[in-house]
Amino acid sequence: MFEQPLRIGGGLLRRLAAAGWRAAQAVWDWYRELGHGDDSEARGLRLLREWLTPEQLAQYETHKYFDVTGCHSGKRYRIRHGTGTNVHELDDAGRPKDGWCFVPRDCLVAGDVMLAQKIALETNEQSALAIARRFSPRWAAL
Repeated sequence: MFEQPLRIGGGLLRRLAAAGWRAAQAVWDWYRELGHGDDSEARGLRLLREWLTPEQLAQYETHKYFDVTGCHSGKRYRIRHGTGTNVHELDDAGRPKDGWCFVPRDCLVAGDVMLAQKIALETNEQSALAIARRFSPRWAAL
């Protein structure tokens, strides 16, 4: 008479929920990048894209990060999408070596923060790192 409830084991339900959340987040990101939703987010990302080199733009479009070269040391830094703890110094193999946290004083959207970080590292790396807080990057984050 009564059917057995559907049993999903081995974390399948959790994986399905996570996949659904990722899909919903991707749709929302796409919606915002088209200029809908929060206008300041869309304007910040548009401005960032205008300032990126073609190589950096391709990286950002594919991976949501881009690499910059420090003007004083020649070191490579990876700036991930975000507003803090999103700058990683890379070793010669491209792995994260150190993390650097420095952000503008005002509360800004991610595109504006990443653009400020890019300009700081490419034009005044020493001053940017002098105020930055070093942290240990998690390898899994990259």
